[in-house]
Amino acid sequence: MPVRQLPENVVNRIAAGEVIERPASVVKELVENAIDAGATRIEVVISGGGRELIRVSDNGSGMSAEDLALSVERHATSKLDSEDLLNISTLGFRGEALPSIGAAARLSIATRARGSENAIEVRVEGGEKSEIRPAALAEGTRVEVRDLFYATPARLKFLKSEQAETSAAIDVVRRLALARPDVAFTIAAGERVIQYPLRGTDAAGRAARLADVIGGDARANTVPIEAEREGVRVSGLAGLPTFSKANSLSQYLFVNGRPVRDKVLMGALRGGYADLLHSGRYPVAALFIELDPHEVDVNVHPAKAEVRFRDPSLVRGLVVRALQDALSGGARRSATTGAERLVSFARPQGSPNASSGWRGTGAPYRATLERGGLAEAAQAAFETIAQPSADARGDLAPVLQADLERPLGAARAQLHETYIVAQTTDGLVIVDQHAAHERIVYEKLKRALNEKSVSTQMLLVPAVVEMDASDAASLVSHAEELAKLGLVLEPFGQGAVLVRETPALLGETNADDLVRDLAEHIAEWDDALPLERNLLAVASRVSCHGSIRAGRRLKPEEMNALLREMERTENAGQCNHGRPTYVELKLFDIEKLFGRR
Repeated sequence: MPVRQLPENVVNRIAAGEVIERPASVVKELVENAIDAGATRIEVVISGGGRELIRVSDNGSGMSAEDLALSVERHATSKLDSEDLLNISTLGFRGEALPSIGAAARLSIATRARGSENAIEVRVEGGEKSEIRPAALAEGTRVEVRDLFYATPARLKFLKSEQAETSAAIDVVRRLALARPDVAFTIAAGERVIQYPLRGTDAAGRAARLADVIGGDARANTVPIEAEREGVRVSGLAGLPTFSKANSLSQYLFVNGRPVRDKVLMGALRGGYADLLHSGRYPVAALFIELDPHEVDVNVHPAKAEVRFRDPSLVRGLVVRALQDALSGGARRSATTGAERLVSFARPQGSPNASSGWRGTGAPYRATLERGGLAEAAQAAFETIAQPSADARGDLAPVLQADLERPLGAARAQLHETYIVAQTTDGLVIVDQHAAHERIVYEKLKRALNEKSVSTQMLLVPAVVEMDASDAASLVSHAEELAKLGLVLEPFGQGAVLVRETPALLGETNADDLVRDLAEHIAEWDDALPLERNLLAVASRVSCHGSIRAGRRLKPEEMNALLREMERTENAGQCNHGRPTYVELKLFDIEKLFGRR
């Protein structure tokens, strides 16, 4: 077959297949153009999942007749000041979006430049361009795309449902709205209207926009991030580990203001939360990376969804360290959502009444109070903890007052031998003793591992643990690594290991349960990960076995000691599996439970 030059309309349709994958791709290109035009208000209208109509209107700078004519030509762009393809400071750069859209749909562009008395319009249908003609429009630009892919009907077969395509388009605008809190966005899709009001570009503005995007809980459950190294700067917001999600849709990554889904940054995000989240949970984060445009190539993907860093290890290391520092600073914070759900669920629907008692969901409270002696027993427990013991020297009361003023307060009771109830100056805290102690032991193991000083305790009688032969072989093959964590074992025939020493931090522990649990975990050891990462995963399992178990009764001084240790421990707001270690109820919340607010 001879070589021949393809017709322009075929070339445009091929380009459309690269740039315009689905309606969301059209929305992305058009909204980015509006932002680059200096718009402060952008309105997006979607109908039929974007197949029938996509309209993007803005109050940007608009275009002259010459610019409008060139905008629908291939390889024409206003986004490059020179021929340097690495010096890109705008969101658009390829110069193919509008002609590609026009090749696959019915495209209409109406615009009015600032200071101009008249608006003008051009239409492109299936690659055929019309003459420029007058139009009615205020300053700015309005782009309409109708009957998407009517000229390339084969593409329609690959689109998803109307709801799925609409959601994808909304997600595109959501990410751009996070990137530019100084721009107001309105999205209308059928009867659904979403508005993101104008916010500031400072940390407070970003937090407010993040709350607009993913909900009001975000503002109370995120910590700010700020770090810089060798010309690379990272800023933004990171969600508390206890404010995690079941998917990665609440992870927003930006490079020089451009929303991306970059593997380096996604890996750095996982690394920053590596010790804090259970598998299957994803953090909430909005990270903004800023660096010299020459240090990142944004022209490696037709849809501009991926970037390539000149020094990816620098960027990854900076993001991981920034996340770890920020989350350590919020170590004693736990997500507010748990307490809010508790207040919402437990709030009585009725109110006290002298003749009829509690109404609605208040009935269980009355039943509880009628159980014989419960109130007296509870009061006696509080008095036992609050009052000095018989052999006290008279200095306990001031200590308790000082404890009340601490972040986690003073222990007042233990419920079901599992939960510690502590009083603060303005509320109460409920602590899961096992989860809290698990985090404390884990952080100590991490520190000792880093300092290569894990203390061990020799068993008086070495423990023989029998197991599957393959599990035993796997444990023995990693004996050297386990010894770094203070667990010393050796082979003991086929299908058994001999445990001689265990980590001193664990105290008295069941070596049999510990070793069997580790055998299951090491079977899934990822050799592709660095040794330190795998060791920390093992340390997490070890710390679980060395923690205070649910069901153990604690003395008041033990409970207070645990609270003080939590306050000194990094990341104490969640256990190694990402669950909260405590829930805090402010006095205001408690008063709402009893109808006082």
